[in-house]
Amino acid sequence: MNRVTARTHAMQLIYEWEMGGEGGEETRLNLLGAKPGEEEYAYMERMFKGVVENVEELDRRIEENARGWTLERLSRVDLAILRLAAYEMSLGQISDSIIVTEAVEMARLFSGDKSPQFIHGVLGGVSRSMAQ
Repeated sequence: MNRVTARTHAMQLIYEWEMGGEGGEETRLNLLGAKPGEEEYAYMERMFKGVVENVEELDRRIEENARGWTLERLSRVDLAILRLAAYEMSLGQISDSIIVTEAVEMARLFSGDKSPQFIHGVLGGVSRSMAQ
């Protein structure tokens, strides 16, 4: 399974959902090219549903660690990346350092110049708060 691809697709679904979309089947098949039955599809689906179901707790943790920032001020792409990474951390299945590294890489690809450093800092705080 290509987890980077699955994670990127999940982030894009979370972004679409944040922007008022539904993260529906048409997006999954036509825009992302994800196909049901593939491991990447199942991972993407699990991450998307997990974020949507736990968004309030994830947002609370993000806002607590985004010092001086409210969720409303964050770029929607950055918020999608942060939500996905925070959810993955909450599962405890993958090392937080790997999750942070891949989130920073997504920010480099999809967001602004200052986003990678910001995301790294916020997720470092989220990781520490979850470890307590």
